[in-house]
Amino acid sequence: MKKMLFFVNPAAGREEMQFQLMDVLSRFTAAGYDVVCHPTQKPRDIPEVIAATGSQYDMIVTCGGDGTLNETVSGLMTLAHRPPLGYIPAGTVNDFATSLHIPKTIPEAVTNIIEGVPFAVDMGGFNGDKFFTYVAAFGAFTKVSYATPHASKQALGRAAYILEGIRSLTDIRPIHVVATTADQVIEDDVILGMVSNATSVGGFKALDDSIVKMDDGLNELILVKAPKALADYNAIVGCLIARDFSPSYFHIIQTDQVTLRFDEPVPWTLDGEYGGDTTEATIVNIPTPIQIMVPAE
Repeated sequence: MKKMLFFVNPAAGREEMQFQLMDVLSRFTAAGYDVVCHPTQKPRDIPEVIAATGSQYDMIVTCGGDGTLNETVSGLMTLAHRPPLGYIPAGTVNDFATSLHIPKTIPEAVTNIIEGVPFAVDMGGFNGDKFFTYVAAFGAFTKVSYATPHASKQALGRAAYILEGIRSLTDIRPIHVVATTADQVIEDDVILGMVSNATSVGGFKALDDSIVKMDDGLNELILVKAPKALADYNAIVGCLIARDFSPSYFHIIQTDQVTLRFDEPVPWTLDGEYGGDTTEATIVNIPTPIQIMVPAE
C-alpha cells in the first residue's frame, strides 16, 4: 500500500474541510493509500514535518490556501527525493490552482489527486533561503493579503481583500528601484513590483497562457511605473483590466534571475504571506523541482 502524508490547515478559507474530512480520507484510502493526516499546529509546522519525514511517503497532499501551499513546497525543497504533491485549494483566492487549472471544490480536487497526472513546475527562490510558488511582490496592495483579518476572509471571502485594498490606497508611495538582469538594467520609480510565475495574481488574471509557461525556466518581472497625474491612475487600471501592459506605464520582462535594489527597506509578500523587509532582493527561477498533480487533460 502506498503511503500519503496529508496536511490540513483547519483555519484556511471558510473551513469547509472540517465537514468533509472523513469522506476525503475514505476516498484516499479506497484509492490505495495509507494516509497519515496532520492538522497544522503553528506557522512553519509543515516544513518541519516534511524535512523530518517527507521522503518516507509516496505522495504528499496539502489542503489550504496559497500560504499553506508555500509552506509545503518550502518543506519539499529541503528533500533530495521529493514525492509528488497533491493540492486541495481551500484558501480565499487560490491563485496557484487557477494557473494550473486545479479544481477548487474539495471533491473535484480529490479526484484530481487520485486520477490526475504529475506535472513538473518551476519554483521561485528569494534571497537564497526562501521560496515561492507563484509570486514575490512589493509595493501597492501587497500588504493586503497578509494584513486582512482572518475573520473577514471567512465572512466576506474575496470581498475582504477588496475592502482592505481600498483602505490601503492612502499608503501608496513611489518606490525607487534598480532592477538588474543578465542583459539589462531598469531604474525607475514604481508603485508595485512583482516577480511571478502565474496567470493569476490576487485573483486577477494578469498575463495569459501564451506568455506564461510554468515550466519554461523563466519568471515574469512586472513593474508598475509611479503615476505622475490622476489620469495615469485611471489609465493603469484600464491597462490592467485589458491586460495591456503598455510601456508607458509598465516594465515587463522575462528572466531567470533578477536583483532589485532599493533606497530603504521594502516589505515583500511571498505567495500572499509576509516575506520580510529588505533593501536588496535576488530572485531566481528554479526549473521544475516539484511535481504537482494536475488534471490529465
